[in-house]
Amino acid sequence: MLPRWSRALTHLSKLQSLDSFGSSIHFGMIHRQSYAAVAPAAADSIDKSLPTKSSVNLDKMFRSKPCSLAIPRGSPLRVEDPKYEGLKRVILKMMLFYSKQSKSIRGANVIYRRVLTQVDKPAIYEVFNLEKTFQTTFSLLVLHMWLCLRRLKAEGKEGVELGQYVYEIYNHDVELRVSKAGVNLLLTKWMKELEKIFYGNIVAYDAALLPEATREELTEVIWRNIFSDDGTSKPDAAALRTVQAMERYVRREVSCLSLTDKEAMFSGNFMFTPLENSSPDPRKR
Repeated sequence: MLPRWSRALTHLSKLQSLDSFGSSIHFGMIHRQSYAAVAPAAADSIDKSLPTKSSVNLDKMFRSKPCSLAIPRGSPLRVEDPKYEGLKRVILKMMLFYSKQSKSIRGANVIYRRVLTQVDKPAIYEVFNLEKTFQTTFSLLVLHMWLCLRRLKAEGKEGVELGQYVYEIYNHDVELRVSKAGVNLLLTKWMKELEKIFYGNIVAYDAALLPEATREELTEVIWRNIFSDDGTSKPDAAALRTVQAMERYVRREVSCLSLTDKEAMFSGNFMFTPLENSSPDPRKR
């Protein structure tokens, strides 16, 4: 992992376990920050158990044809705005419930939950043989935030504005979780360090997907950002197969998200490719 990781996370990893991300967000406390200048995450419960060897055939994973990640209409996994009529609708309209900003905030909340659902699942750690620590959870969260924000940015100004709300929700949640971990006196310092790591990772992922970039560049970026803990720039022979599998996963998710329609993205009605072994696609349940 990069040297900055060691400075920012060595202390955090020794603190008390972080709670789940599932608590509600209080929007009145959010401070606006901009991710749009680059393109666009926080901690999960610290699990010190060692990773078990992946039982899946990594060489065969993430080679299927990309498809839309949109959740079909009628699926219980979809999140829809409540349909109010009569006086209740009038009152809510007066309270700006149906305003563009309110709709964006609700959509951003759902998008953020989709990111956390993928990152919180044990499957992603099992498949890629990762130990579930603050460091790996944060790195995976940054990766999936980038995937979403990159896709939203493709929708132009409207998508960038929605992405800003997603980033604000993330940033406020990180601040709460780091504070709960025991970092109070130096909270601002740690948040700045995590923000630097966030943007550094985002820039590296974007560069690795440029047309002139080689395929190996994304593999090396994933290794440095997620797997490496000794500062090496390239994966060793033992880890190469796993890192290459994650590189295929990332490229496939980028393609799948590009096939996911605007309505599904803006409402948060999409799900990342499920990683559970031998489980049916939850989007089809």
